[in-house]
Amino acid sequence: DQIFHHVEPEEGSLDTGLTNQCPTQRHIRHFHRFIVLFPQQFSIVCMMRLLCFFLQEAKLRELLDVGTLEGKLEDRTLTVVSGADMVNITYLNFTAFSEEVAKVTSWAEELFSLASNLLAQNMSRESCLEKILMLQLTAEGGIPVKNIFRLFSADRRRVENALEVCSLPTGRNDTIPQDTFTPDVYRQLLNNICPRNDIDTIFSEIGAKIRPYLTVEQMTDFLNNRQRDPRLNEILYPPLKAEQVQGLVEKYEPDTMLSRRGQISVEGFSRYLSGEENSIIPPEKLDQSEDMTLPLSHYFINSSHNTYLTAGQLAGNSSVEMYRQVLLSGCRCIELDCWKGRTADEEPFITHGFTMTSEISFKEVIEAIAESAFKTSPFPVILSFENHVDSPKQQAKMAEYCRSIFGDALLTDPLEKYPLEAGVPLPSPVDLMGKILIKNKKNSHKADGSTKKKLLEQTSNPCSDTSKADAESDADEENDESKKSMDEVSEDRSDGTVNEAFATEEMSNLVNYVQPVKFNSFETCKKIDRSYEMSSFVETKALELLKESPVEFVEYNKLQLSRIYPKGTRVDSSNYMPQVFWNAGCQLVALNFQTIDLPMQLNLGIFEYNGKCGYRLKPEFMRRTDKQFDPFTQNTVDGIVAHTLSVKIISGQFLSDKRIGVYVEVEMFGLPVDTKRKAFKTKTSQCNAVNPVWDEDPVVFKRVVLPTLALLRIAVYEDNGKFIGHRIIPVCAIRPGYHYISLRNEKNQTLTVPSIFIYTEVKDYVPDTFADVIEALSNPILYVSLMEQRANQLAALTQEEGAQEADGEEVSEFNSSITAGLTNTVIHSSSVCAEDALCQCNQSPVQTVIVPHLQK
Repeated sequence: DQIFHHVEPEEGSLDTGLTNQCPTQRHIRHFHRFIVLFPQQFSIVCMMRLLCFFLQEAKLRELLDVGTLEGKLEDRTLTVVSGADMVNITYLNFTAFSEEVAKVTSWAEELFSLASNLLAQNMSRESCLEKILMLQLTAEGGIPVKNIFRLFSADRRRVENALEVCSLPTGRNDTIPQDTFTPDVYRQLLNNICPRNDIDTIFSEIGAKIRPYLTVEQMTDFLNNRQRDPRLNEILYPPLKAEQVQGLVEKYEPDTMLSRRGQISVEGFSRYLSGEENSIIPPEKLDQSEDMTLPLSHYFINSSHNTYLTAGQLAGNSSVEMYRQVLLSGCRCIELDCWKGRTADEEPFITHGFTMTSEISFKEVIEAIAESAFKTSPFPVILSFENHVDSPKQQAKMAEYCRSIFGDALLTDPLEKYPLEAGVPLPSPVDLMGKILIKNKKNSHKADGSTKKKLLEQTSNPCSDTSKADAESDADEENDESKKSMDEVSEDRSDGTVNEAFATEEMSNLVNYVQPVKFNSFETCKKIDRSYEMSSFVETKALELLKESPVEFVEYNKLQLSRIYPKGTRVDSSNYMPQVFWNAGCQLVALNFQTIDLPMQLNLGIFEYNGKCGYRLKPEFMRRTDKQFDPFTQNTVDGIVAHTLSVKIISGQFLSDKRIGVYVEVEMFGLPVDTKRKAFKTKTSQCNAVNPVWDEDPVVFKRVVLPTLALLRIAVYEDNGKFIGHRIIPVCAIRPGYHYISLRNEKNQTLTVPSIFIYTEVKDYVPDTFADVIEALSNPILYVSLMEQRANQLAALTQEEGAQEADGEEVSEFNSSITAGLTNTVIHSSSVCAEDALCQCNQSPVQTVIVPHLQK
């Protein structure tokens, strides 16, 4: 309260004296309380920045009481921008009592780093529960009982009983002192509200049937056999040792006497399962860990279509703020539809042409991009211009704005190592770090005045010019238009270049590595071999190419960029499935970010990883020039280790605040052969959303051909089909074992309270033909015993009188040969693994030895 003064305007004065993009709010009274209560679920689009306030009325000036504060108001103002999605956002404004406090303490930078922390957004179940408790605290340090009832409102009677068991007050107007409501009491309360019989069962099954604890040896066996990823190389990632497990026991076991003896109770076991060491995703997968030194065409790039729109394609508001929010979410390719101002002296603007959408200033958009481009990612941003400005003067103004506002961040000349020549690959994200690339028509300007002449022709007769260009496009792409619908014809010629204005020299000079050209054929592109040329495809045209020439499409995307955008009939701003085009290696799969449908949810899910930098490295087979890949393959691919994934939904916790039934669906997205929509659905719980338990068989994805491109989606619904929450996880990143999954909303924001408890098994896929061999390798002693048993059974059936002694010797010799063979196989496996370790290979020892041993 002594640092910041929150602005609370009178009713009806929200816009008085302020810019339209910065209305004040009435919600926050104490700044320090805001820090404590700042909800994680709103952090994904949160942005803090200092804004200038231009006070115009004495009434508002008096309201702000600026006379009692030191320094200029604009230097003391902090604005927090947050929202449940990118469209419906809120501005919270604070004013410091002095410039020194506002600047020296770097409030905006520190808050932003907290809001954009990936580990915080993927916090453990234990941290989520602690956060829930912190959010209930009042400024006086107490927890109102009514908050407890509100938090777990699905079953009021259950909450009352739990409070009584914990000797806590039960009156709605009572307050629980913080020193009474300790973390241990809080856990006891949760255990009584949400009993975990499923964990008791697991604890008993793994070794605590007789005694109420597990020993360090039993816990070590559990961690190495149930929780460890068998795909990991044992030399690079060795199993846990007893002393390491003892450290976990000491961390999570609440009874110090047990922990000293190397024992862990069911309570400590439960705490470990919800702890940070047992997350479903390894923390390193969240960091920027992929190789970023390869050509730009080797990455999937987070891309936006008609970035400025906040609603549908035909009507609604355009917003400068959308550019900030989209960039802050990790998007690296945004679109600007530029149009000429009403007169020659007016400013160019951005809107969706020939619709009723509103207009926004081109200059303000460029300023917003410069402000937000590299706040969450250092890697290059591509500006996809759809340039309809047919005025040389205004195009020159656009180019000048880009140069002056972006400054050194704007890449105006190609890098010396990567000249614009045939056969030269694109530079890497690292080479282009901190740079802004322009995608705009690029023309040669040999004769003075030619550009102006063409633009004047467009201005004088825009309709005839457009018709001529359209006719040429139609003739090139389809000879028999009569067989097409009007919609299809319109989409085919909407390639981002045909209907645009002729580019002036000023704009052309800004274009280098992303030069849009009209697509001719894959054969022509391969022959020309210009990596800096790219083409845009409407989704229908891209689907057609994918069906006709899937291998060629993948080959094209190894060298050049391709941009896919929604068809024109999606006037509601719905999205197509991006997975279809990721399967072909398309990099710029542009979606409507204002619509959080399932396609956009998948996009948010895949780009959450690799540091949320907006770039994801494509699978190796989509990058190698010596291999071809067919996205429609039905078989395992030579060189790619397929996976087998099993998922068992065990239970749910606090899934809804209503007394309803819930169910869970499991599905997978990836290559057509890997995609299983609604592969599994649990039974609906009977009016229990607090702690439903499902005792059903797991869903098994026996063969995932390309796990590096596959996504697992687990979604929870109410019994009426209403969405509760979900989680999208890359198959290649899933940890096996027992894990909690904190649910996310449609915007991929953590819901904090709801979670599900699952058991997964992940391993390298083994064809049924080799299943017995793998079983023998993994358990040779059992295999030898089985062979010995079978040999004895055969001997009993075939034994002749007087031949018992000789037969016994043969059986013994047979068993010895089996043992020797398996021993040699295991030794061979270890030697191969040692070589893999030197190559930093992550394959499992079993996988590396299968083929050589069988061939031998």
